[in-house]
Formats: sequence, C-alpha cells, structure tokens
Amino acid sequence: MTNDRLSRLIALMNAASLDAVALNPGPSLVYLTGIHFHLSERPTTLIIAPPYPPVLILPELEIEKARHSKLPLQLIAFGDNPENWEKSFQEASDACRLHGKVIGVEPTRFRFLEGQFISRTAHDARLVSAEPVLNVLRLRKDEQELAAMRRAVQIAEQAFEQTLPLIKPGITERELAAELTVALLRNGSAPELPFAPIVAFGANSANPHAVPGDTPLKPGELALFDWGASYEDYFSDITRTLALGDPGEELRHIYNIVLHANQQGRMVGKPGIPAGAVDRAARQVIEEAGYGEYFIHRTGHGLGMESHEPPYLYAENPLFLESGMVYTVEPGIYLPGKGGVRIEDDVVITAEGCQSLTSLPRELIILE
Repeated sequence: MTNDRLSRLIALMNAASLDAVALNPGPSLVYLTGIHFHLSERPTTLIIAPPYPPVLILPELEIEKARHSKLPLQLIAFGDNPENWEKSFQEASDACRLHGKVIGVEPTRFRFLEGQFISRTAHDARLVSAEPVLNVLRLRKDEQELAAMRRAVQIAEQAFEQTLPLIKPGITERELAAELTVALLRNGSAPELPFAPIVAFGANSANPHAVPGDTPLKPGELALFDWGASYEDYFSDITRTLALGDPGEELRHIYNIVLHANQQGRMVGKPGIPAGAVDRAARQVIEEAGYGEYFIHRTGHGLGMESHEPPYLYAENPLFLESGMVYTVEPGIYLPGKGGVRIEDDVVITAEGCQSLTSLPRELIILE
C-alpha cells in the first residue's frame, strides 16, 4: 500500500514539475512510511527525489524506529553534535542530486532549520510549496483509512456517553474536560488526541474555540462539547450542545435553527458538487432565520490524519467533492453574553451521496 502511495506521490510531483519533496515529521511522513517522529531541536527530514531511493536524515537514536518503515529508505544518521548535522544533509543532497532542483515542502510545517541545511547543501536549489501535491495525495480516503476513522468515531462517542452522567450543577469545564479525556483513552484512543477537548458552559459556549476553565455549570445554561479520538493515525471530531434544565426560549430557538442547518449540510453533500455548496446550504438556513451575523466560521473542514485538512467548506471553495473525501459539518450560532450552539458531524462522500460516520443524537438533550 505504501509503495502505491509513493507511486501516486511521484505522479503528482511530475505533474507539478517538482524534482523532489522534503518532509518534516508529521502526517505526510507517517502516510508514506508508517513511522512517527516528533519535531525537536534535532532535524529529521525525508527526501523523495525520483529516480533515487528515498533518503531519511535522522538522529542516531531514531535508527531502530526507522527500520520499521513501510517504505524502503536510505538512512543517513547523525550524532548529538550540531556541528556535524550539515554533513548529513550534504550527503543526502548528493545522494538525491538536489543541486539546482525544485524541492517541494509543506509551508505550514517545514522549518527554517531544515530549510537552511538544504539551501546550504543543495546549491541553487529552490524551495517551493508542495501543498497542492500533498493535499491531493491524502484527500480521498481508502477503505482502510475509513475503517480507522469509523473506529475513532466509535471511541469518541462511547467516551462522551460515559461522561454524560457526570454533568451536574457545580462541575467545572476543566473537570469535565479531564473526565472526557480519560474516557477517550480508556476506550481506546491513542494518547495524541486530535485536539484538547473543548468544554464550554453558559456564555463561554459563544466562543467557538473556548478553553475549559474553572467556570461551574449552572441550571438553565448550555454546555458545549467539542472533542475527538485518534485511532491508527486517524481522527474523529464531534460537537454536541446540551442544556442543564430549561435553557429558555431564545436558546432553544437557535438550537433548532442550527439543527436544521446541520441537516441541510449533511444532505447536500455528493460527488460532483463544489465544497462551497455545503457551506451555502447550511448558511442559508441560519441567514434566513435572521442569525447570519452570528455564524462566524466556515461550515466545516476536511478530516483524516489531521483534525483540519482539505477539503475546507467555505462558500467560495470551488473544489469538487469526490467519493472518499471526509469532512465535518458543523454550523453554529454564537450569541455573545448568552451562549452558543454548534452541532458537528463527520461525513464521507460516497458514490451515491453523503454518509454520516457519527451517530450520536442531534436533538437537544436537556439534563435534569
């Protein structure tokens, strides 16, 4: 499978006139090799420059890990003396004939540290963005990837259901976030979650990216939960909004609007339509209800080995949806000082349309 992924990458590189791709530790490197490294003060760089064998520059202490790569690699290792690190990059540049070549990198991940080594050792080489190439490489999920994502969803949903009985007056956002995190791990999530769970009560729920604090839950308030699990390198991302007792007419009203927007967003997805059409379908519901100014983010984003990746669901995105693409549908209304509602599901485009991977109830749950 990995060799197939390498073949597809090389075809995309040829189409984009890239002579080589250089990758830092991250999802794309894992996608190709199956091995995990973390970014540290020591550089680790995978260089793919066909027709030469892929080269991995790495610290000596990581050699044993690299031997488990699903992709045959030429390993060039260095010790802890930084004075010698450039020699390893020089060896890799020579092995891959990088001099004067066009080298693609991930603009949001590749660092100045590695870029400087490449620039000094691959004379007259030019670093450019490989984002279009790598985005397409990982955009459509195969059955193995979808199976991992379904399991990540299942873990997340089980963890949430086990956390529900703990939601009582006086419990704080931070306490519930901790309990949800433990439940995720106990149910089988990998320790590296897609993001730290968001738990926001009352007025804090009007902040889409709230950070859990010491705010206690009070009767009549909304409680927003945004969380996900990680399984075999793939993520889930779910949001549900609950109420402790009756939240009042206005908050019930906006909940029902968001619920309808979520339904429309999930229904419209199918192969051949622009990604922006999903955003427009969900946004139209909220705008027609008079709350357009309170829907302050895109309708969704792609999901896979990263919690945010293509396709991005904003109104102007012309990218056509294709079978195998996975993304979130997460419309919201946020009323400053009062509270916010977001309902988020993970969906996959199929040959026939759109299928939800998430199954938790979407209707307003009122806890007594």
